[in-house]
Amino acid sequence: MKTSKNKLTASQAAELISILQTRFEKNKNRHKGIEWNKVQAKLEASPGKLWSLNEMEISGGEPDVVGIDKKTNEYIFYDCSAETPKGRRSICYDPEALESRKEHKPAHSAIGMADEMGIEMLTEEQYRELQQFGALDLKTSSWVLTPSPIRKLGGALFCDRRYDTVFVYHNGAESYYAARGFRGWLRV
Repeated sequence: MKTSKNKLTASQAAELISILQTRFEKNKNRHKGIEWNKVQAKLEASPGKLWSLNEMEISGGEPDVVGIDKKTNEYIFYDCSAETPKGRRSICYDPEALESRKEHKPAHSAIGMADEMGIEMLTEEQYRELQQFGALDLKTSSWVLTPSPIRKLGGALFCDRRYDTVFVYHNGAESYYAARGFRGWLRV
C-alpha cells in the first residue's frame, strides 16, 4: 500500500480498516469492553493516524487495540505481531548511534523509523504489558525506549521473551542484529 503525503486513498483506508476490524474481532482478549464501531469512527476521523497504523501494518507490526485512555478517550494500538516486525529489523537504536557508525551502517535506526512512521517506541513497561496478551518475541528481540542516563553513556535497552520470562538487556546503541527491531504504539 503506497501512500502519498502521509494520507491513504479511500480504498487503502477501507482495506486497512477491514484488516484492523478482523484482527480486533479475532483477539477480543486484548480489548475487553471496547466496541469496534467506536474505534472505527475514531479511525475514520483521523487520516494521519490511519496512515501511521498503515505504516505499522506494512512493516509487519499487526497493530491492534490494547486499551483506551479514559482521560482523553483515545484508543491505544500496539504492534501485536508474534515476533518483532520484519520490516523494522537490523536497525540500531537512534539517529545518533547510526551517525556514529563509520562502516557497516544499518539502513536505519529504531527512533528515526518510529518518528517517520508517526508512532512511539514501546517502553519496557509497555513491552511487559503487551506480553500479558501472549508470548511474543520468542525468536527475536525489540529495542525499547531507553532512559536518557543509559543512553548518554552509549547504551540502549532491548527486551525479549525466553523461558516464559520477559528479559531486559543492554547493548551499545550503535549495535544491530538481524533478529532485533522495535515495537511501536499509537493513540487514536
